[in-house]
Amino acid sequence: MPESSVSRRDFLKVSSTAGVGLMIGVFLPAKERLVAAGLAPSQPFEPNAFLAIHPDNSVVITVAKSEMGQHVRTSLPMILGDELEADWSQITVLQADANEQKYGNQGTGGSGSIRESFTILRKTGAAAKEVLIKAGAKKWGVTIEECIATKGKIIHLPTKRQFTFGELAEMASSYSLSTNPKLKDPEDFNFIGKSMPGKDTPSRANGKAQFGIDIRIPDMLYATVIHCPTFGGKAKSFNSNSAKGIPGVTDIFAIEEGVAIVGNNTWSVIQGQRALDIEWDHGDFANWDSNRIKSFMEKKGGSGKAVIARKEGDVTTAHKKAASVFEVQYEVPFTHHATMEPMNCVAHVGNGKCEIWVPTQVPQRVQTKAAEHLGIPLEQVKVHVTLLGGGFGRRLFADYVTDALEISQKIGKPVKMLWTREEDMAHDFFRPTSIHKLSAALTKKNQAKSWSHRIIAPSISAQRSPQKFTKGELDKSAVSGARNLPYEIPNLHIDYIMTNTKVPVGWWRAVYNSQNGFANEGFVDELAHLADEDPYHFRVKLLKNSPRHLGVLNVAAEKSGWGTKLGKGRGRGIAVHESFGSWAAHVAEVTVKSDGSFTVDRIVGAIDCGLPVHPDGIRMQMESGIVYGLTSTLKGEITIKKGAVEQSNFHDFELLRIDESPEMEIHIVASDEPPSGAGEPGLPPVAPSVANAIFDATGKRIRKLPIRPEDLRA
Repeated sequence: MPESSVSRRDFLKVSSTAGVGLMIGVFLPAKERLVAAGLAPSQPFEPNAFLAIHPDNSVVITVAKSEMGQHVRTSLPMILGDELEADWSQITVLQADANEQKYGNQGTGGSGSIRESFTILRKTGAAAKEVLIKAGAKKWGVTIEECIATKGKIIHLPTKRQFTFGELAEMASSYSLSTNPKLKDPEDFNFIGKSMPGKDTPSRANGKAQFGIDIRIPDMLYATVIHCPTFGGKAKSFNSNSAKGIPGVTDIFAIEEGVAIVGNNTWSVIQGQRALDIEWDHGDFANWDSNRIKSFMEKKGGSGKAVIARKEGDVTTAHKKAASVFEVQYEVPFTHHATMEPMNCVAHVGNGKCEIWVPTQVPQRVQTKAAEHLGIPLEQVKVHVTLLGGGFGRRLFADYVTDALEISQKIGKPVKMLWTREEDMAHDFFRPTSIHKLSAALTKKNQAKSWSHRIIAPSISAQRSPQKFTKGELDKSAVSGARNLPYEIPNLHIDYIMTNTKVPVGWWRAVYNSQNGFANEGFVDELAHLADEDPYHFRVKLLKNSPRHLGVLNVAAEKSGWGTKLGKGRGRGIAVHESFGSWAAHVAEVTVKSDGSFTVDRIVGAIDCGLPVHPDGIRMQMESGIVYGLTSTLKGEITIKKGAVEQSNFHDFELLRIDESPEMEIHIVASDEPPSGAGEPGLPPVAPSVANAIFDATGKRIRKLPIRPEDLRA
């Protein structure tokens, strides 16, 4: 099986001096944290930062990625533990604090946790196993060829004598590690490819799992904040008399991005926030709304200079020679991340140091941001990563952390800062809105000879780093899922026009793939209809040199019963998309009533994410992606009025409810390719498969999200 390269430096990073950490309410040094976890602290075998084996036979695996529902605290230990030949019941998992020197890149996003960690964790386990076998053979005075590792033990095959890993820990520490250990044949995997019991499932079930919102430390106060509702606005003045009269409120003061309310408990500070009388300077963006933003984008889309993302053949000539040219426009709105746990952070600033407990996808970014914000050395900032109550890209930002830092610095005490749901809704980094202008040159038999796709959208990258786009450079992320169009059409032209406003935009589950995939798979369905061909077979014809697209497409079609008849008012739609190194296809079934109301009854999904490390985790991520994708397909729209978000909570930004969730059937395509992403690839095919199913049921094309019943009555 192919292996990605891992440098000697990466593999040996912090070597045997690496500590391990446990996320609890207060920071303890590594030794004390192991004692608190009931683990023996003396003379462990620590080959590198990810692994420690103790004399009591406990195997401690430190996970350096953030856990936000994707089961990295199970899947990553599976990889290391498999090569180590550990006993699954003896493995304890600890969460790494922020430390780039020890762990390398700890950022969690882009469905990259397994893809980025697979080889180094395998090598860690395999190298440690070799040393343990060497130590056992030395103690027995036998050759290493006579010894094997299995289920946490080293066994001498001829005599059946055995040592536990713990009994060999001290001796193993005296040996150097191989940087290129022999890895197992995939046929010999014990954990990888199987669905292992979740390592943190018991703590989630019994309530002991700690999310950011659960952290308590001594002498901690509570705080919330209020920011100007208008993007780019700020507070001019405020009257705190009424708010300070609320029992439990102890302090109110301005911070850089708004006003902070501090008190003895969360409820008091929220009441204080609601009672605060603030005069805002709304700024010039107060004159903007959703209609003006769309007009601005339409105008730039028609007259602005586009940056070419992909060009093959000659679309202009193909259009001139065409029997007809088919043109359509697809639209996607701003949408919200809607994490169940609002933004929060516990911070303690003082004496030139800072300690932070935070649900974050980027602990090192938080550490750097805190050091810069406070003007202190990086090594004086400790960042402890808690469980995340949802991430989806929102917690790739550290804006809420700086709120907590400012408040703690001002009051001189530790503080738990929690945004209200309303603040969370109003001050997200939203998935960008986008407009997609697509056209195709058609023959007399309506066969497509060209594909043109203009993407008009804000740029996340340019909003965060405008200096990188001063000369009209292409934002490659904005055209992801579009410029890698897999369909074999002789003439292709894909370009992009940047349309940034003051609405903050950010990475959202599957990011631009969720938008570009909707446009691609809707448009190809329309081309199939014009050619009077079955949409599944039409795709197959255009994907003859894309075997992994075909693999998931064929599985989804077969398992869904594609081609069988459905009842009156029912329809079936298909879509396929590649993102984050994985391929996914969905077939959706819908029922549409005469009044335009409809239900999504069933979605059959197939995914090829390379070697499936943790099948249950993959299925759960696919199901999660479907539910999240359906929310944005059917409900999730953020609108702007007077320069501010109109929605305030889940009553006007609805999520998919349990009774609206379809039957889901997930199929994992077998593969011996290196593992790739699973958290995001299942989302992009959701919207187009549902829209295409609605067309199949009604003959009405859906080119704008979210899909509403009134659209089907029009």
